[in-house]
Amino acid sequence: MRILVVLLAISGDAMAKPDLSQPLGPTLADKGSAHYRFTRQELASADGQRHYRIWIAIPEQAAPRAGYPVLYLLDGNAALGALQEAQLADLARRGPPVLVFIGYATDLRFDAAARAYDYTPPLPGGEPVIDDIARQRRGGGADVFLDLIEQRIKPLVQAQAPIDRQRQSLWGHSYGGLLTLHALFTRPASFQRYIAADPSLWWQGGFILQEAQAFVARPQPLDLTLLTGGALHERRPAGNDNDPQVRARREAVAALPANADEQLAEQLAAAGHGPVRYKRYPDLSHGPMLPASLGPALRLGAGDDGVIPHWGAQ
Repeated sequence: MRILVVLLAISGDAMAKPDLSQPLGPTLADKGSAHYRFTRQELASADGQRHYRIWIAIPEQAAPRAGYPVLYLLDGNAALGALQEAQLADLARRGPPVLVFIGYATDLRFDAAARAYDYTPPLPGGEPVIDDIARQRRGGGADVFLDLIEQRIKPLVQAQAPIDRQRQSLWGHSYGGLLTLHALFTRPASFQRYIAADPSLWWQGGFILQEAQAFVARPQPLDLTLLTGGALHERRPAGNDNDPQVRARREAVAALPANADEQLAEQLAAAGHGPVRYKRYPDLSHGPMLPASLGPALRLGAGDDGVIPHWGAQ
């Protein structure tokens, strides 16, 4: 089994958040594609508190003998909104994967409260998880959400298209990147490739870095791709110091080393379990990293292992 992690970080004043209130608008699922056909399903969480909208994009090309590779994309509304027909045409030339956009039943690009719960790990001992930035939000539902993917969403996809279960990838951005890393570090066999875009390493004082330490202590096959921006201390969150959320984010970022992203990549590379790939994107801020990371993620989901150079080969 190969495991690929993609970490995309940010630079400059690049902690500017994506606009969580932006409407989704028409997407390729509405307009249609020459290369993919789209279906849509809706699910509810086991407790009925969160409602999901799942778009499954199935290639028009016939499946390979082993089945299609598949790429699962978190924040599916926003990811689908960023998807371009030219990207699907490129995938058609490469050998297209099935694309699964795991979103929420809303007309917005994000459901801020739902993703804050679904994408953040539980804390040891069952301690209540309070969001670092918006104190009113509940967190800690990552394992429940990953169970939902494994037990309900994957079977839904497999019922609609033949899937190569040895070529499954997971992509997420920001809190979705945090969730992607948590999945890698705690249940690495769930996917063969993990793509974490601009993951929120600062969450709960760097909790995910503790999970990384436990992960590298075990003999795990690893294929890592790291895409970063500037050093963490350069990513001063934009906004007014009087805004409590801005202050909270700045304090959370300041608690980590300036090069926490690179330290994590180096730590995983030093484990010697497989190659590490790395590329820096110094000019992109946090919000724009979502669409920017989508292109490499699609190619990686299709099996393009050469899209990013190896660690130290920039």
